[in-house]
Amino acid sequence: MPKTKFENIVFTLFMSFLMVYAMICYNIVLNMGGMSNQVFLLAFHELVIMWPVAFILEYFFVDKLAHYFAFKVVTPKDRPFFITLVSIPRIQSHTVQH
Repeated sequence: MPKTKFENIVFTLFMSFLMVYAMICYNIVLNMGGMSNQVFLLAFHELVIMWPVAFILEYFFVDKLAHYFAFKVVTPKDRPFFITLVSIPRIQSHTVQH
């Protein structure tokens, strides 16, 4: 888990990119009715809009809420494994699309 503000920004950028890209690909596959190589290229067109939005929402809003709820279950003095285990929903929370 990130320890500094810079690490948090890089981690959030990386995770938001991967999760948004994967969800866009998934949505395109559902709309097209099947998988093709074109899906991966089409996803980049939507990524330009959705990635910054996901990053801003995650970094400024979801991150603080997730820490608040996660540390109601564990304390910062607990073993890192348990903190990471509780934080997994935080990583995935900003990528839910319908």
